[in-house]
Amino acid sequence: MYCDRCGASLQAPARFCPQCGKQFGAAPLPQAASSRVAGHVRNLAILWMVYSGYRLLPGLMLHSLDRWGIPICGDAPFLVHDVLRVVGGALVLSGVVGLIAGWGLLERRSWARVLLIVLAFLSLLHPPLGTALGIYTLWVLLPAASEAEYQRIAQS
Repeated sequence: MYCDRCGASLQAPARFCPQCGKQFGAAPLPQAASSRVAGHVRNLAILWMVYSGYRLLPGLMLHSLDRWGIPICGDAPFLVHDVLRVVGGALVLSGVVGLIAGWGLLERRSWARVLLIVLAFLSLLHPPLGTALGIYTLWVLLPAASEAEYQRIAQS
């Protein structure tokens, strides 16, 4: 076997010419590009943890206004204070669950995908940040191909 560029003698399994460096045979395949889900999982987890922290802070503030002695509502009926505590508690709960889900996604836990899909549907009702994050989460994690891909990532 001879090189068709420089005419050097080659041994049978040669992939490159030792004289001119010409490549023979098929070019090596490029490294497989990272999958769609794997490329977005880390970003999605960080965004959920930031968004959950964003919901946690006002929730803590609303939930504990009466304990600080801040008369935000003055002589408002007792129901207003209860409503503030409930809204604050809901924000705290959603913030804590979102932080747990974001951490689970960073750690590639199998339960985190389902939890984030549920949270994404709920966050669609909170424009503009919640809606944007919900749409992004559903785009990354909801398709059936994404489920198989995420399970593969979670197992490794």
